[in-house]
Amino acid sequence: MAVERPERQPFDPVAGGRVRHRDEAEVEFNRIVAFSDGVFAIAITLLVLGLTVPKDADDLTRALLDNEGDAFAYAVSFAVLARYWLAHHRFFSALERFDGRLMVLNLVYLAWIALVPFTSQVLGDYGDTTDAVVLYAINLILVSGSFYAQLVYSYRAELLRPDAREYERRYNGPISLVVIGVFMVSIPLAFVSVLAAELTWLLTFVVARPVTRRLISGS
Repeated sequence: MAVERPERQPFDPVAGGRVRHRDEAEVEFNRIVAFSDGVFAIAITLLVLGLTVPKDADDLTRALLDNEGDAFAYAVSFAVLARYWLAHHRFFSALERFDGRLMVLNLVYLAWIALVPFTSQVLGDYGDTTDAVVLYAINLILVSGSFYAQLVYSYRAELLRPDAREYERRYNGPISLVVIGVFMVSIPLAFVSVLAAELTWLLTFVVARPVTRRLISGS
């Protein structure tokens, strides 16, 4: 269990599990948030690089229409990253304090976020293959799983504000599990129908919140 820092303890950048209060280390907290936002911004910007048009195309309209695979990968990935950024922003605003373990978990989470542009480009180029669909689904499972790990750890280590703890436990946590479940289901489905697996991903934007509310109301 993390132990609170004594009032005059010197700053230690590798403090392991020691808790740091936000009002005692606001600059450090802001650097973590700024770095996280930077990773999200770069990842979202890189998505557009997957949209390409052949040089000297005889029919530009046809070339653009033939780019539907890349456009689908861009749209899904942008929506996914935007949703993850909003959830990450909301989660960090709910933190009362943080420690070294949470910082490590956040870096693991950002590592999978940074991989999304690559798996998105593979999906755009080879979206009609099972391998590309499975690769993308695994990437998003790892993103959701690492975010869920942050939620669980912060709740158990009592790093969240008292007024936000129950919300994160009963709402954001289950939403992450629903998203993980949808992408896990899409993996075996991809071996039957690639299109069906890709359409399944759209459920994360439709059913995640209603299913979570139903689970909460029934608990």
